[in-house]
Amino acid sequence: MASEDVKTSESAVSTIVNLAEEAKLAREGVKAPGPALLSICKSLVAGGVAGGVSRTAVAPLERLKILLQVQNPHSIKYNGTIQGLKYIWRTEGLRGMFKGNGTNCARIVPNSAVKFFSYEEASKGILWFYRKQTGNDDAQLTPLLRLGAGACAGIIAMSATYPMDMVRGRLTVQTDKSPCHYRGITHALSTVLKEEGPRALYKGWLPSVIGVIPYVGLNFSVYESLKDWLLKTNPFGLVEDNELGVTTRLACGAAAGTVGQTIAYPLDVIRRRMQMVGWKDAASVVTGDGRSKAPLEYSGMVDTFRKTVRHEGFGALYKGLVPNSVKVVPSIAIAFVTYEMVKDVLGVEMRISD
Repeated sequence: MASEDVKTSESAVSTIVNLAEEAKLAREGVKAPGPALLSICKSLVAGGVAGGVSRTAVAPLERLKILLQVQNPHSIKYNGTIQGLKYIWRTEGLRGMFKGNGTNCARIVPNSAVKFFSYEEASKGILWFYRKQTGNDDAQLTPLLRLGAGACAGIIAMSATYPMDMVRGRLTVQTDKSPCHYRGITHALSTVLKEEGPRALYKGWLPSVIGVIPYVGLNFSVYESLKDWLLKTNPFGLVEDNELGVTTRLACGAAAGTVGQTIAYPLDVIRRRMQMVGWKDAASVVTGDGRSKAPLEYSGMVDTFRKTVRHEGFGALYKGLVPNSVKVVPSIAIAFVTYEMVKDVLGVEMRISD
C-alpha cells in the first residue's frame, strides 16, 4: 500500500510539474499583438504609404489624363500633355493641378494596401499549390504564376475600393465652370446614391476588372521577374551584397508600368466614359460647353467601345496615353520601391519563398 501511495504521489507531483511547465511555455508564447497580425498590419501600412506617395507625386498628370479621356470631341480644350498642363495652370492655378487628389489618395491608400497584401498572400497560396502539384518543394514562382497572383490582387483591390474611384473620376473632371459642384467625397457619394442609385457607384466595373487583370498582373509579374533575373545573372554588375540598388529597382518598376498600362489602357478609357453616364449637370468638359447638351449615352462596355471607335476613331481608345505614360512609369516605380523600403524599415520579411 505504501508503495502504491508513493507512486500515486510521484504521479501527482509529475502532473503538477508538467502543468506548470506548460503554463510557463504558454505565458512565454503569448505576444500582443500576435506576430501574424503585426506582420499583416505592417504590410498594409507599407502598401498604403506606397500608394499615397506615388499618386501624389504624379497628381497633375493623373488629372490631365482623365480630362483627355472624357472631354467632348466637339469641344476640345486639352490637346496634349504640355498644352493641357499649361491650360489647367492658367485657368485653375496650383489647386487645379491637384484637384481630386485628396479623393484619389483616400481611394488609392486602401487600394494599394489591399493590393500589395493580397499579392503576397495569393503568391504564397499559389506557390504552395504549385509545389504540391509538382512534388518539388524547391519550386519557385514562374512569371505566369506571378501574373495570376497579381491579377487576383488587382481584382480584390479594385472591387473593394471601386465606388471611391467612380466619384474620384467625377471630382477630377469638374471645373469652376461646371453647372453643379460636388463638394467632396461624402457629398459626391451621397449625391450619386440619391440621384442615380447604388448601382451607379459601380458603373464601369466590368471593364475595370478586365483591365486590371493584365495591368496589375503584368506590373507584379514583370517587376518580380526582372528583379529575379538581375539577381541571378547580374549582367551589368548591378547587384551588391545580393541586393539591387534603388535606381535599378526604379528601372524595373518603370518597365513593369510601361508594359502593363500600354496593354490595359483602352479599357481604362472605356471605364472612365461609362462612369460619366447619368451624371446630371455634368462638367462642361464632358458636355462640350453647351455645344452638345449631354455626353453620349452608353448602355454597357461593348456599346461604349463601339460608339467611341465609330464617332472618334480607334485612336480615341488611347486618348491621354502620353500623360498617363509619363505618370505611370514613375508612379509604379515609386510605389514598388517605397513599398519595399517601408517594409524594410518596419522589419517585415519581403521574399515569398515559403
